[in-house]
Amino acid sequence: MIHASAAQAGERYALVITGASGGDVYAQKYQKWRAAFTATLREKFGYAGDRLMVLADTESQGVQKATRENVRRVFGDLRQRMTKDDQLLVLLVGHGTSLDGDEAKFNLVGPDLSATEWADLLRPLPGRLVFINTTSASFPFLPTLAGRGRIVLTATDNAAQQYETVFPEFFVKAFDDPAADLDKNGRVSIWEAFSYASAGVRQWFEQKGQLPTERPLLDDTGAGIGREAQNPGVDGAVARVTYLEPEAPVALPSDSALAGLIKRRADLELQLEELKARKESMPPDRYAAELEKLLVEISRVSAQIRSKS
Repeated sequence: MIHASAAQAGERYALVITGASGGDVYAQKYQKWRAAFTATLREKFGYAGDRLMVLADTESQGVQKATRENVRRVFGDLRQRMTKDDQLLVLLVGHGTSLDGDEAKFNLVGPDLSATEWADLLRPLPGRLVFINTTSASFPFLPTLAGRGRIVLTATDNAAQQYETVFPEFFVKAFDDPAADLDKNGRVSIWEAFSYASAGVRQWFEQKGQLPTERPLLDDTGAGIGREAQNPGVDGAVARVTYLEPEAPVALPSDSALAGLIKRRADLELQLEELKARKESMPPDRYAAELEKLLVEISRVSAQIRSKS
């Protein structure tokens, strides 16, 4: 007899940081976005208090000061807690500065951390990463942090874009606006939030009658090049199937071989969705070959599952 037991999906962690504000007007704006986004993570997506870490320029209940020491402490803790099945979201809101064409910093309270230093902190972490830098001059973070198993978003497409950004306002709104759910599956993926925010940025500048001073980019291939939401490109396949809310637990049988087959099929089905998302950017013959290979393997594994059930 097969006894079902709940398989634990990977944990979801989030680190939300609003850095040095540089004035009351900015502080109020950043606090509003931070409060809205953390409320979404906590109340809508069920992030537990010990998995939702918040840093800001002013310390308060549940919020620690956004210093480089506290950032490093958080990542040290995450290295001890995360596994390869977990997902970490990092959202940076505030001011950014460009040191030169290849390097940038996110402004903290006290000494800042450069993109290279952020990369060093992230490198030892297992699991998947969604990293969103919504600040001015954020582009150097994209090539520096890009890698396999990572989705990296920046508010700008070059380091020279150093004006205050509006991207974070629209990105935060995306998870509470049904219009962001492009495929109408009742969930907002990282790609959908990126597309929604990118459209919001374009409309904001059009309404102001101004030329855009920010162009958001997303990279999830690890190439460190990225793409704009409205432009063709290979990036986006992973982001389309990545969500902030935890996946529903899957009932797996106690039979370890059968459980392994079920997990294998789930992995193949995810690969199939990612392949479909890349269809327009692939040569037709290559797409057809990879599609056939995946479908055959899914069919084979499904037959094995049926024979053991």
